Amino acid sequence: MNKVMSRTVRTVQHRPRTRHRPPTRRDTRRPGGAPPRTPSRPAAAAVPAGTAGTGPESALRQPRPTDLFAERLLAVLSGQRPVHWMLRHTAGRAYDDLTRLAERTPLRTPGSRPAVHDIGYYVPSDGALEVFARITAGDRLRALAFRLERGKDLRWRCTAVETATR
Repeated sequence: MNKVMSRTVRTVQHRPRTRHRPPTRRDTRRPGGAPPRTPSRPAAAAVPAGTAGTGPESALRQPRPTDLFAERLLAVLSGQRPVHWMLRHTAGRAYDDLTRLAERTPLRTPGSRPAVHDIGYYVPSDGALEVFARITAGDRLRALAFRLERGKDLRWRCTAVETATR
């Protein structure tokens, strides 16, 4: 049995294509090149004083260390990440405390993932932050507290971790 495919006859004449390269794009609306690069500015200089951060400068702001560490600690204490993931972000006894806490996975819940509900902090001295976070885990609200200290290399490190015990 032979199959026959019927084709419609085209009446429009096409110019022959060359076989050695694909056809080129002939769109004249394309920009001529990339815009010139401007040097990035620090986050503090991104928004002038007295103005709201609604422009593209507001996208340059870095997330606060309190937010970053709350998310990182939540990932470890809920069992989503291993404890050694926080090794370079901790100092002193905090890693030992975090290891002891992570064994019990106090923020793990069946069903939905826990999330950071609210964050607050207190500045006891220059280069130190004491942070508390409210964690929603299922239908419960739990507490997480930690201390951040800025080292000589200007990096924030967690030096203490606690969760609410039952």
